[in-house]
Amino acid sequence: MCPKDRKPEWTPDNAGKEFASRVIEGRGEVKSTRSHHTLRSGEIDLQALERGVLSGNRTLLSKAITLVESNSPRHQHLAQDLVTMLLPYSGNSLRIGITGTPGAGKSTFIESFGLFLILQGHKVAALAIDPSSSISKGSILGDKTRMEELSRHPSSFIRPSPSSGILGGVARKTRETIILCEAAGYDIILIETVGVGQSEITVRSLSDFFLLIQIAGAGDELQGIKKGIIELADLILINKADGDNIAQAETAASELNNALHYLSSYTEGWKTEALTCSALQKTNLDEILKRIQSFTQHTKGDGSFEKRRQLQNVQWFETLLQEAIIGEFFARNQKQSTYRNLKEQISQGLISPAKALNLLLK
Repeated sequence: MCPKDRKPEWTPDNAGKEFASRVIEGRGEVKSTRSHHTLRSGEIDLQALERGVLSGNRTLLSKAITLVESNSPRHQHLAQDLVTMLLPYSGNSLRIGITGTPGAGKSTFIESFGLFLILQGHKVAALAIDPSSSISKGSILGDKTRMEELSRHPSSFIRPSPSSGILGGVARKTRETIILCEAAGYDIILIETVGVGQSEITVRSLSDFFLLIQIAGAGDELQGIKKGIIELADLILINKADGDNIAQAETAASELNNALHYLSSYTEGWKTEALTCSALQKTNLDEILKRIQSFTQHTKGDGSFEKRRQLQNVQWFETLLQEAIIGEFFARNQKQSTYRNLKEQISQGLISPAKALNLLLK
């Protein structure tokens, strides 16, 4: 029987043309569907990646970041070699950390402000740190899908990265990713973190300028002061100042400015202020840029900009050292099972954390 005349097995005997279903023969050969970004150590050409990143090739930049984010020991060695190769071409950007309460409109602001910056002649990289799925460890919000217009612009680069469960939402490899983006020619790096929490201050150690986005009418002003986030901010934005919410947003900004008189600024000699804006309506973006430019001029003038960068590099080293020591401890002593058992005992109140530590180190 010709293949095109074959019918499914459940077709009744003497069935007519009303049974239109047919069995279609499968293809004998299927091409590989492996992604071009899949990493195989033997296929990684560091020189090609270096040239691609330096030329601003976004595809190769993505592949380089994938290498940096890999947890494979082989990939980690290659990633560090690549970072070292590109390090001399980095450091020429302004790194802006952006945090705020959930629902404050951080992603909308990044898209509007990023497009505004591009119109001023900048190249913008947005590192949107998504919370991780507890199962796949991958991003679950998909910030790139919420920045459609910005992601299509040739002068932008958006990289949603999973936080890998790290408290505060700052991805473990964000610092290396910043270096790669700077080497690719992006002179503005926007780093969006997840929500606001006790450990969200980690973003301060990644950025030159720290921007806090709030919304009016939700008790967020007091909440921010309680958590100490406001004391770390270089500028506070009351977003969604549009429509019927303009008056409420202006009131919130005024109250915050009054509160800021009694708080010390994180950056010496700089006065942190609260401004209103609407990311949706793209209002007051020029004033925000003016404040950032004024801050950059001030900190570069008194030398604190460079000193902060130097301190951040030392903090980066200390963080890597802590991770390396812990990783080496578990790798050499095969303590994983003991560690898990002790954590279970601690959670059940059967042993104190101090006693558990002593047992683990024996």
